[in-house]
Amino acid sequence: MLENYSIQLKSVYSQTVPTPDGVTLPDGWSLSWHQLETLKALRDPNIDVVFNTAMTGDGKSLAAYLEVLQGEFSAIGLYPTNELARDQETQLQGYIDIFQPENQPRVFRLSGADLEIYAENEGLKKGAALLTLASQREALLTNPDIFHYLHRGAYIISGDSPDKLWNKIDKDFDLFIFDEFHVFAAPQIASVINSMLLIRCTNRRKKFLFLSATPDRDLISRLETAEFRCREISPLEEDKYQFPDTPEQETQLKNQGWRQVARDISLKFISLEPSFKASETWLKENSNLIVSHFQQHTGSKGAIILNSIAAVKRLTQFFQELLKPYNLTVGENTGLSSKGEKELSLAADLVLGTSTIDVGVDFKINFLIFESSDSGNFIQRLGRLGRHDGYEKNGQKVKFDNFTAYALVPNFLVERLFQTESPPLQVNGIYERPFLQQTLKDQYRKINDFRGYYRRWGAVQSFWLCYKLSDRTIQQQYAQSREKFQAACEKVFDTSLKSQAGRISAWAKEWKEKSGKSGNPIADDAASFRGSSPLQCGLYDLTENNEAERFKTYDLPGILSNLEIEMWTEAGFIRTLKETAERTGQPIAKGRFAHCLAFIKLRSYREERLNWKFTYSGDLQPIADAWKVQVLTGIGIWQPDNPWIGQIDKKLKKEGLVCYIIRRPVTEVRMRLRLPMHFQLYPISDQSSVHDANTPYSIAFGQSALLLDTLAYTFKSKGDEIWIA
Repeated sequence: MLENYSIQLKSVYSQTVPTPDGVTLPDGWSLSWHQLETLKALRDPNIDVVFNTAMTGDGKSLAAYLEVLQGEFSAIGLYPTNELARDQETQLQGYIDIFQPENQPRVFRLSGADLEIYAENEGLKKGAALLTLASQREALLTNPDIFHYLHRGAYIISGDSPDKLWNKIDKDFDLFIFDEFHVFAAPQIASVINSMLLIRCTNRRKKFLFLSATPDRDLISRLETAEFRCREISPLEEDKYQFPDTPEQETQLKNQGWRQVARDISLKFISLEPSFKASETWLKENSNLIVSHFQQHTGSKGAIILNSIAAVKRLTQFFQELLKPYNLTVGENTGLSSKGEKELSLAADLVLGTSTIDVGVDFKINFLIFESSDSGNFIQRLGRLGRHDGYEKNGQKVKFDNFTAYALVPNFLVERLFQTESPPLQVNGIYERPFLQQTLKDQYRKINDFRGYYRRWGAVQSFWLCYKLSDRTIQQQYAQSREKFQAACEKVFDTSLKSQAGRISAWAKEWKEKSGKSGNPIADDAASFRGSSPLQCGLYDLTENNEAERFKTYDLPGILSNLEIEMWTEAGFIRTLKETAERTGQPIAKGRFAHCLAFIKLRSYREERLNWKFTYSGDLQPIADAWKVQVLTGIGIWQPDNPWIGQIDKKLKKEGLVCYIIRRPVTEVRMRLRLPMHFQLYPISDQSSVHDANTPYSIAFGQSALLLDTLAYTFKSKGDEIWIA
């Protein structure tokens, strides 16, 4: 019997406004207040940066591209996942079909794989391919990774001027849109700030638009420090939302022109012990709830959003077998799902996915089960539900008759929400969404924002950009721009680029002395967008039906924990990739496999996670006592009963890995520093602790090591601090 921790969330209505002169809309259309205010801000010459914080489902996408639909205006949309970019492309094409603008804006979506395949097919370098694909487009939908590396000169060849690509592309587009930006951490925010400063200092005034229901205050304050003129458009703060209590109030709002953007939801909190398989176990034990929902509410569409790819893979098969007798289809959408599988998944009766589908994708569902790791994650995933009244099937409209969500949450959260002396929520209470969101922020686990990263590491990116502006081919052209850029970066990141140059030089010297190799692994990670993936492996997925889509990448820790594998050679992997591409006629991007640690065949997903840990043959104490990011070789893997571990261990020990080591167990570090769920922190033992049941050291790699570096000082102090989740 399920304990009843249910509440009801009211529906949400957004105020619409009269259409002003200079704006053309289809017959019967009206704009929400925030959509018109966004358009006015983008047209205002005294505003540089616009933050639209409208609620999920209130048409932020239309607000972003409305000026493109009005006439001679072009925009780059930057989306954190390829899945979201694909969803937004469909939405934008739909708007173009409805609006029928005279200029018929041309839309193109570009991913890293698309760029590589196009360049190879056309016999072009990536830079030339990028210019070709970006030119003569009114809307280019891509990801912030490409945007970052474009401005860092990653796609040009030796001898080209550093501005060969970004100077042309920055000039061609009027607006730069950053969607769902709250999902990014400090390194990505620092990258965007640096790119914005570069564009402003080398170009005429451009517009920047951030779309996020939960804006990053640190980003806004830093942009204002850099003297960007910012405007925040917040319908909630301006009372442009209404939350009716009765059907009569809803009717009255509709008659007054208010538009419904979210339906009322029955939200049930499921209290679980925090453990790896708690959600998966609950779903199997309570699968009758899902069957019952589909039987009682004909025409329902549902989604299950979990944190673990392996759990989704196992449960997809479980629910396919369970629901097949009811003629209900089940889809899967994860980072290891094929492109075709992802595209088909959203049409299924029930889709199971991970973060690939919780970031902005426009679901037409009325039934949602989800787990979460913090308040932002909870709000993001709940926002997938209640956005639509129904969907079309075979040309007929299917209308939903209710909206239900199950939130699978740790028991401590349920206690804080419902079981304290003065609980913020009452069972069967009726609440407005902003109240629930604030309550979750107050009561749920708070995640570290790593604000110390900007001063310590953000300006490493600034230094490289400033250094490129000193290139002999453009030095004279950008002399004033370089001075402005340097001054702005030093102000925003509260440091000097001269001191950054000294640090970068010291890292290169230390690496040279240690390894005998040139290069600068620490600076490379600091200057990257998401960091390098030193533990990434090439994966040949034998569980994948589509032969051309078996070639994937996955990080070693996930492989060791969840997969049944067989080692393979790089030569065998690449040869099979080429043969498959030729046989199927489907091009396969090879670039992502260029720096893989190992190549592996995936045979199946384990039912239980396996234990493993990193090892170090020497003494870790002096390394931990250094309290700094270092590049180490000789790091290996320990995992009993894995016949392939020796081969992986041998390969790994040769790698120079950017890392940070703390003499504290992983659980303590995670809890005390409030680290995000997928933060790359792992157990590691040395020669004196390899047999300890509780591994005494923790290690972070790559960009996670840089982030940890900004927090680790808290462990230097003595004392018996008490912390809670």
